[in-house]
Amino acid sequence: MATNSEVEMSDAEIDAFLSRHETGVLSLAREGRPYAIPISYGFDTESRDAFLRLVSTPDSEKRKFLGSNPRARIVVYEEDGEAYDSVVGVGTLRRVDLDELTPETIAQYGETRRPLFEIWADGKPDLDIDLYRFVPDRLTGRTIVVERDDE
Repeated sequence: MATNSEVEMSDAEIDAFLSRHETGVLSLAREGRPYAIPISYGFDTESRDAFLRLVSTPDSEKRKFLGSNPRARIVVYEEDGEAYDSVVGVGTLRRVDLDELTPETIAQYGETRRPLFEIWADGKPDLDIDLYRFVPDRLTGRTIVVERDDE
């Protein structure tokens, strides 16, 4: 398999890509340990922020990482035939207090499809559902076209 081309996405292409998707991977690091989870998100093209609803239990690894205010990355990607597109955001994940909510931000959280990844086999009495805003310092995207060998 050979790479035929690799093209950086423009800001407009990155925004369009993130707007038409709703799932990705959130990666966090704390004390030299990585943590990554699938997420769903809403994306605001004006602020270029992503909005997430994250669910955790009191003793979960997720809650420990989120409580440490870690640096974060969000990766969103797709493969379509010979083209592979990906966007990586590097930035800050911050918990949003309920008194900070506005009708505009509530609409962004409405775009997240949390149930896709937060289905529990048994009831969990101590679930915390918190709202987060991912504020990117940098968003980069690229499209790679590969030549596939027919076998």
